[in-house]
Amino acid sequence: MADIIVYGSLAYDRIMDFPGHFADHILPEKIHVLNVSFTVNSLREKFGGTAGNIAYALTLLGERPIVLATIGRDYHRYFEWLAKNQIVCDNVRIIEEELTACAYITTDKADNQITGFNAGAMKYPVDLDFDRINPGAGVAIIAPGNLEDMISCSIACKARGIDYIIDPGQSLPMWDGQDLTRCIDGSIILISNDYELELIMSKTGLDREGLLQYTAVIITTLGELGSRIITPDCEIHIPAVKPSRVVDPTGAGDAYRGGLIKGLVQGRSLEESARMGAVCSSFAIESYGTQEYSFNLMEFEERLRSIT
Repeated sequence: MADIIVYGSLAYDRIMDFPGHFADHILPEKIHVLNVSFTVNSLREKFGGTAGNIAYALTLLGERPIVLATIGRDYHRYFEWLAKNQIVCDNVRIIEEELTACAYITTDKADNQITGFNAGAMKYPVDLDFDRINPGAGVAIIAPGNLEDMISCSIACKARGIDYIIDPGQSLPMWDGQDLTRCIDGSIILISNDYELELIMSKTGLDREGLLQYTAVIITTLGELGSRIITPDCEIHIPAVKPSRVVDPTGAGDAYRGGLIKGLVQGRSLEESARMGAVCSSFAIESYGTQEYSFNLMEFEERLRSIT
């Protein structure tokens, strides 16, 4: 079992369904004075956050990741959930003066999403002593969280020779191009969805070829179209894995990251690891919420064999 460091957020997700299409209610010529309200069908609260979601996927796959995150004074329910799922929270910092971060996620009929996010406890750094972590750790993922922490984690990983994946995702609006480039520089993988990749290129002023001067691999998730791996030598398309049913796409990207990392620490190729990410993502889509799906290793391997 490899050491896996998962930095990111712990959050309560409040997930809502909009029974129409966002695009039908947004006038492009009035986007500069946007004022629109969406009446939703339901609201459910689930456990979420990038660190929690990725760690959950890795735990289902038999790993015991090191979770680095902050959480607010309303941590009790989340800690009970982590304990129930055998996810260790020894390195989670409790911020008593804040509530836990919270995402308000609305999904329309085309699986488009609009998210509002209250950082809460995530405004504070983890303040983790990296000297306590084995320099030979298998891999780290730096997912959206506190910006100061994301920068510090990338510096610490490089200083200690820890391979890391950089996943700026939802934090991108907060970045300036120089800091973002510094975090990407030295990573083994830059991962994002296709929209986020365009934003990364805009902020850094680098195209795909330019980014590959700073990271070894670019992985782009494409939703139902699968994912794409780009290296200096090749481009590989990974098809999506068809779920048994589509319930909720929220958290599918984090599940993909969990499966990907599992493959990497097993010594599998990038293509094989990405296929594991696609399989894990397909299970996540079958449940409402980001940490509601489940599978055993036999079920996972059976679905993996069906696409290889």
